[in-house]
Amino acid sequence: MNRHVRSLLIALLVPLAATAQQRMNRAPTHVQYPYLHENDTVLFQGDSITDGGRARTGNDLNHIMGQDYAYLLAAHIGADIPERNIHFLNRGISGDRVGDLAARWHDDTIVLKPNILSILVGINDQFSSKGTTTVEEFEATYDKLLAETVAALPTTKIILAEPFLLPAGKHAASYTQELAELKKRQAAVVRLSTKYHLPVIDYQAVFDDAQAHAPAAYWCWDGIHPTYAGHALMAREWLRVTNAAWGN
Repeated sequence: MNRHVRSLLIALLVPLAATAQQRMNRAPTHVQYPYLHENDTVLFQGDSITDGGRARTGNDLNHIMGQDYAYLLAAHIGADIPERNIHFLNRGISGDRVGDLAARWHDDTIVLKPNILSILVGINDQFSSKGTTTVEEFEATYDKLLAETVAALPTTKIILAEPFLLPAGKHAASYTQELAELKKRQAAVVRLSTKYHLPVIDYQAVFDDAQAHAPAAYWCWDGIHPTYAGHALMAREWLRVTNAAWGN
């Protein structure tokens, strides 16, 4: 082959190879989400941590998911598997306790028939201007809610998340006592996950570990509500647990 022709071919092919490599680097490489199928619905339920200031009306996808871990998960999964057209819904309501979820459960969960249901509730059952919920009442109401869901939606995959608390804001001074009380509700969630054979997310451990790298307020500005970095940790752990539970 003529030396000049060879040089010209190299000059043409090298940029093409580099472009192909760049495309490979941008493409999702390992997440397959075998538990998510075409047109599935993923529903996030809970309190203000899930609510994330979401819009209550309209269909603007930049606002109806709120600004939180649920939004980050919708963005991440949606970008990974766009061809499956997964639908994401957020029905978290700020201030809700488990009894408030139960009161609206039929319309906000059962009727929506999600394929994946994620539940995070419990912090307001301990800290609420509307009144606290005893641990026994918390567990009994949550149990009834799950029983109703399993009966009505037997194929729905459910994941539970434990409530969490960090020593920041007004919770810093009495953190030890407050966390000891919250651990009772965390334990109730674990018992329910065992009873119904559901995966459970230990967000407390995630945030406890994170404080080795940055102070509590970096992750949860007031001890309860995560910052953007805190929500990113939550989204990562949600993916880790769901993939471990349903990924095979």
